[in-house]
Amino acid sequence: MGVIHKIGRRKTAVARVYVSEGTGVITVNKKSFETYFPTATLQYKVLQPMSMTENVSNFDVKVNVYGGGSTGQAEAVRMALARVMCEVNAENRAVLKPQGLLTRDPRMVERKKFGQKKARKRFQFSKR
Repeated sequence: MGVIHKIGRRKTAVARVYVSEGTGVITVNKKSFETYFPTATLQYKVLQPMSMTENVSNFDVKVNVYGGGSTGQAEAVRMALARVMCEVNAENRAVLKPQGLLTRDPRMVERKKFGQKKARKRFQFSKR
């Protein structure tokens, strides 16, 4: 099979995933998966595409992820792994697509405008 390389993005987080056949070892930025994503929610998000396609213990995964926060990074890894699962077996696409795991979430932080406090919030107007 060799090594499959895919990229996933979410907000400002970018995840590069390298998947090869193995025993199910996941390393994120040269740390173990459980220490990099300590909460059960984030671990579930990362493992979701592999558990839905029943491939949790079939592949070794190396991830390089940067940018954004922990949730954005976890969802970027999830998207990259979903893309890998589709390349491994084309039938996995029918399982992952209805759950929205292959769709890039376009929501980004809106930029701050000049003359305003934040992106939408204005300075308080006082009529004396």
